[in-house]
Amino acid sequence: MTIINLKHVNLSFPIYGADMQSLKKKIIHVTTGGLIKCGQNKVLMVQALRDITFKIQEGDRIGLIGSNGAGKSTLLRVLAGIYQPTSGYINVKGKVSALLNVMLGLNPELNGFENITLRCILQGMSFEEIQQRKSEIAEFTELDDYLMMPIRTYSAGMRVRLAFAIATAIEPEILILDEVISAGDAHFMNKAQQRIHRLINTSKSLILASHDSFTIKAICNKIIVLKSGEMVFFGDTDEGIAFYNASSQ
Repeated sequence: MTIINLKHVNLSFPIYGADMQSLKKKIIHVTTGGLIKCGQNKVLMVQALRDITFKIQEGDRIGLIGSNGAGKSTLLRVLAGIYQPTSGYINVKGKVSALLNVMLGLNPELNGFENITLRCILQGMSFEEIQQRKSEIAEFTELDDYLMMPIRTYSAGMRVRLAFAIATAIEPEILILDEVISAGDAHFMNKAQQRIHRLINTSKSLILASHDSFTIKAICNKIIVLKSGEMVFFGDTDEGIAFYNASSQ
């Protein structure tokens, strides 16, 4: 069963308010995740994704690799529905759970419990699901009475704990994961890694962007290699890593 289908997907971003030639000179040697070109009305455009076509079947574990700026995070955001393609076709069957920025959506003026409710609503949970999971989320954070306080009073590590606990309180069908999530001290990181692996194991399909070839080999059965916004390889994991290493030399 095909669960994700992309056909000739392109994505371009306009850059307004800058002189095209001078800006192009400044960034021409900087990795942009795509190609720099001149669009209509001489607007500078960054073509972040170019002609991406692939199918992912239920049960696939896809590793997404490429150098910094190759377009990995951009592609994940397209799959998550955050970015709409400039052109092309995308069809996703199943509930997508994207762990891209776990801090997104936290309100510093609300307390921990209120943020749990707010973020769970944004993640598409029903009121009944929120009530069922709120206690488990609170326990996972290990923040105890701090959950009654506005999160503007939290340390950075406490905010990450809360955000991570909420973001991973899901039952994903399609899990989209961008790199390894850092979540506090060694004790909490161990808990976090266990939860991530549970999500990976219970999801129907996975798309994981990572620079860690060991992690990719351990988890994924297929690889997509991106280069300057273009898919240059899609296939077997070992072959894909060998292709990437050879092309990077």
